[in-house]
Amino acid sequence: MLHPARLWKPLKDGKVQCRLCSHFCIIDEQEHGKCGVRQNVDGQLMTKTYELVAALNVDPVEKKPLYHFLPGTETFSLGTQGCNFGCTFCQNASLSQHPKTGREITGQKVTPEILVEATIAHKCDSISYTYSEPTIFFELMQDTARLAHIKGLKNIMVSNGFQSPDCIEELTGLIDAANIDLKAFNDVFYRDTCGGRLNPVLDNLKHMKTNGWWVEVTTLLIPGKNDSPDELKEMAAFIANELGKEVPWHISRFHPDYKMQDCPVTPMEALQRARKAGTNAGLEYVYIGNIPGNESSATFCPDCHKELIKRFGFEMTKTGLSDGMCKYCGCKINGVF
Repeated sequence: MLHPARLWKPLKDGKVQCRLCSHFCIIDEQEHGKCGVRQNVDGQLMTKTYELVAALNVDPVEKKPLYHFLPGTETFSLGTQGCNFGCTFCQNASLSQHPKTGREITGQKVTPEILVEATIAHKCDSISYTYSEPTIFFELMQDTARLAHIKGLKNIMVSNGFQSPDCIEELTGLIDAANIDLKAFNDVFYRDTCGGRLNPVLDNLKHMKTNGWWVEVTTLLIPGKNDSPDELKEMAAFIANELGKEVPWHISRFHPDYKMQDCPVTPMEALQRARKAGTNAGLEYVYIGNIPGNESSATFCPDCHKELIKRFGFEMTKTGLSDGMCKYCGCKINGVF
């Protein structure tokens, strides 16, 4: 069912411009934007994802991944079909790319009220807008997030970070935490491999931080694609200098998927080199992901260097925190605990 879209403007000759993400698509009548879920219907922009959720689960918040936002809690996670990127390595391609094939958008019928009630019933502390790209189901996310706050719940967005500036302003005060994919630090990768651009993502990360969001950054390290020493050094320096040394950086292991089946799994040595680039840049919390049991998934105190949170996979198995402070030296650990 079509639902009126937000963040767009009418143009001449029945065209409209979507103002939701940094593609700023100009859409002819009856045509769709790059995401495949927003359609110009007789000069009015409509969304096809307002009431159709295609993925719904209760997850540990660590799976987002968020390590410094309500660790050890569960989050009610949802996503629709569609995405404004077309990453050739997408791990959720059946969900994200489905609308671009011209097939009907499908999912479970929901309302914001149903989603919030289910979150409370499952005893989750937050709602996560995730799996596909939440920007493209902005209207559902915005309405659900408003109701969630009224009910005392937190809101989490897991995103590629390609919003428009207006979209970030609209979500400020509603989104409490975000994990943003910083997929690479070169524009060629973004254009050729993802169908996007780097600079809007960098600008949006700074915009989110300036607006008071809790932000964590994730990079999926792909052998031979985004793992050169110079690129990792530049990426780490950007996070440390432009976002803050307290911003957690999650470096994740790549597994072949979608259209990138011929690329090997990321070697541990490459992940460790990336982690070293982060610590050399001064980042206080650098994590290696997608490798259960790896000690680089633990949180250490930046002052006394004692292990504070031990993790195995997405499970928190030990904590040395008390009211967000290190039990050993009293250092305040950045995050929401």
